[in-house]
Amino acid sequence: MKELKILLSNEKNTLDLGANISAHLTEGLLIFLKGDLGAGKTTLARGIIKSLGYVGSVKSPTYSLIEQYEFDIFTLNHFDLYRFTSPNEWFSSGFQEYINSYDVTLIEWPEKSAEFLPKPDLEIELSYKNESRIAKINSFTEKGNKCIENLS
Repeated sequence: MKELKILLSNEKNTLDLGANISAHLTEGLLIFLKGDLGAGKTTLARGIIKSLGYVGSVKSPTYSLIEQYEFDIFTLNHFDLYRFTSPNEWFSSGFQEYINSYDVTLIEWPEKSAEFLPKPDLEIELSYKNESRIAKINSFTEKGNKCIENLS
């Protein structure tokens, strides 16, 4: 396991971190995005998705639960589990089929269904530090290690 901490002084820094991450995504990568409400999870996801070349609006999937973005090399699945009231909702929704060896998957609020989710390649936790944020990035797999090595 590797860990990296990055200070994010403003929204642009969060979008830039997303851009840096997007340059190192590989097929099948699973990324958990954790943090309190307003910590910047969706902003980070927006930075990743926009940097991959998506030109439309990137919205939080809080109500739709999932947004998919098609790219030449993979599909990116963006989940937001904030509204889940039971971990079983992940299993009963059939969403587990989206975690595979060819799609990239971002999951906001993974703790809402932790018992049904596989271990992520990367976990990014955003926390408040005064007016800034701290991004703590942990890798749990070889794919995650390669991504985090390229960020440091």
